[in-house]
Amino acid sequence: MDRHIRTVDDVLRLLDGLFAPEADRWTADGAAWWDGFYADRSKPVPFFVAKPDENLVSYLERGLLTPGRALDLGCGPGRNALHLAALGFEVDAVDLSPEAVAWAKDRAREAGAEVAFHCGDAFTLAGTVLGGPYDLVYDSGCFHHLPPHRRISYLALLDRVLAPGGHLALACFAAGAMGSELPDGDFYRTSGLQGGLAYTPADLRRIFNDLTERELRRMRDEPADSPHFGEPFLWTALFRRDPPRPRAGGGARPGVG
Repeated sequence: MDRHIRTVDDVLRLLDGLFAPEADRWTADGAAWWDGFYADRSKPVPFFVAKPDENLVSYLERGLLTPGRALDLGCGPGRNALHLAALGFEVDAVDLSPEAVAWAKDRAREAGAEVAFHCGDAFTLAGTVLGGPYDLVYDSGCFHHLPPHRRISYLALLDRVLAPGGHLALACFAAGAMGSELPDGDFYRTSGLQGGLAYTPADLRRIFNDLTERELRRMRDEPADSPHFGEPFLWTALFRRDPPRPRAGGGARPGVG
């Protein structure tokens, strides 16, 4: 008999166990699966290219983001982390897979880029190695691989590391184009995440309703000879954590500061 459930973390770990290892980006079995995925660097996987996301480039070119401290979640081979570092960001990048991190470090070495790469579970590393606060949390393809209950962990991570005035920038599977459209509850009656979860704009607005939306659109389709990565089966979203407002009767007066 096993009666070990006592905390929310115990419940989250129990639910983790309902999913196939390849769906778990935060477990040892999941790391082994992703290592196999990244082992052959010549595979024709769209995001293996050494190009930054077109939406990230656009945010920076339009001044929606400015250099500061950045965290790249699920960095893979490091293509977005390297772009941020080249533009003056101080970058922490994390991935569960040692193979992905090794590849990212090779690319950084070749480019002469300064990026602090970390191998492990971002939820566990938050508050220790990933101390923050970060002006930008960038996630290209990590969020849609999380089972529904781990959104709790994801939002807790943002609460912990995203600076007031900082931004979350996200690229994830778009419903109708890529990913599973099963209701959340059905994933707990099946095996695995079926390659990842699809989202609608309404889903993203509801999940991140504590943040202010700045832009939400489909990723642009970039041709093979483009210097940027772009696949239209992804949503791109930019959200800002607004700074706290001064309390009535105290702090800065209107028009001052």
